[in-house]
Amino acid sequence: MANTVEEIKRPINDEMKLFEQKFYESMQSKVALLDKVTRFIVTTKGKQMRPMFVFLCAKLVGEVTEKTYRGASMIELIHTATLVHDDVVDESFKRRNFFSINALWKNKIAVLVGDYLLSKSVLLSTDHKDYDLLGVISRTIREMSEGELLQLEKARKLDITEDVYYEIIRQKTATLIAACCEIGVLSNNADEALAKKMMDFGTFTGMAFQIKDDLFDYLSSNVIGKPVGIDIKEQKMTLPLIHTLKIAGEKDRKYYFDTIKRYNNNPKRVKELIEFVKTSGGLEYAITVMKDFQQKAKNILDEFPDSEARKSLHIMLDYVIERKF
Repeated sequence: MANTVEEIKRPINDEMKLFEQKFYESMQSKVALLDKVTRFIVTTKGKQMRPMFVFLCAKLVGEVTEKTYRGASMIELIHTATLVHDDVVDESFKRRNFFSINALWKNKIAVLVGDYLLSKSVLLSTDHKDYDLLGVISRTIREMSEGELLQLEKARKLDITEDVYYEIIRQKTATLIAACCEIGVLSNNADEALAKKMMDFGTFTGMAFQIKDDLFDYLSSNVIGKPVGIDIKEQKMTLPLIHTLKIAGEKDRKYYFDTIKRYNNNPKRVKELIEFVKTSGGLEYAITVMKDFQQKAKNILDEFPDSEARKSLHIMLDYVIERKF
């Protein structure tokens, strides 16, 4: 899988190296504590898939510019801020096998650091008068917050339909990937129609990405270190489960709803539910939907002339649904 990431990066290797430096600069502060935390963030960064989308989409239609670097930094600032805030909300003390910021510096500092990163992303656009990018990131922050709150609201009643699920994952996950692709082309002065097309490309990619994530809940735990059934224990209604309960008979539906509502910490009942989802075709259904979103993204990509960037984005689309973590 590491080789795949290297292959995706090939047309933008130099840009990604320079980006790391620019990203760190975009986070710097005169407050020593903030600087200490942001240094920690840089050393524990993930694969940086989102900035890769920004650079590849910029190269799909032109060249990487200073505005592209700013756009990629804005995206990574938002993404990092949401991870920091998520760890506080989820009371999670580990992130990519490192301690999370709230584990090392407590919740109050983690929340304030997340706020600081969000403000930096906004300032980065206003300082350079990138008002088109500001519009994209403001919309993205709003949608991500709405998606989280919609999920929390629905989780209380467990009344998530398939359409509501799509809206939640579009806002929570796909909207940020859509912003990457839109910002990539906007950094090359794309018109409204092209910006919208790339936003759609990113949305379809993000939807496929999230469905793949939800499928991990039903697969062996040692692959990604996420325990099997964790979504069920947290009463998260994901596509394989929503579809299974929709097609189940009344008796089964009642019994398994009861498992999610009252017995979500009972290993035997959770295991039973996982097996029921598997035998009812819940996984196959989710895989079909995921591949459909992937194909929609590929169709948009194939409207562009052949290039190294387009090849990399094709590999990225396969990676999104074939990844093991």
